[in-house]
Amino acid sequence: MSTGRWSGVPLPVRCVVAVAVLVFAYGTSVHVVQLLLPQFRPQLALPGWLAFYFTSLTLWDPLAAVLLAARRVQGLVLGCAVLVTDAAANGYANYVLDPAVGVTPGRIGQAVITGLAVGLVALTPWLAPWFIGAGSRSGRPAQARRRS
Repeated sequence: MSTGRWSGVPLPVRCVVAVAVLVFAYGTSVHVVQLLLPQFRPQLALPGWLAFYFTSLTLWDPLAAVLLAARRVQGLVLGCAVLVTDAAANGYANYVLDPAVGVTPGRIGQAVITGLAVGLVALTPWLAPWFIGAGSRSGRPAQARRRS
């Protein structure tokens, strides 16, 4: 991420995006493993729509990672949508469908996903100018280019 499309982008922006890309790459691997290896599937009986959603993350997670790494604003939008809906879906699965009481591994995971969703949504206004300006060779955000 240090050359090409990312030259001129501040290190903190690059670091946040790199972490987001890693989060989506990890999510991809988790969903692929759950899809291919039955012993790692959720222990709950999920409704068809929810199982379909979790299966679809094998497409949406890597797409968000690739778009973010390519410095496309669509990656920010898709990344936020994926994390927010994933947090909601996991919340439904872990608090509505799961009869367990108290803290469970699924509820801890849901809290982590929720934290990641809140973080990416909160940072998107700060990140977006660097993505919108991706077409510029200067690497500066769109607002800075207009003023110069």
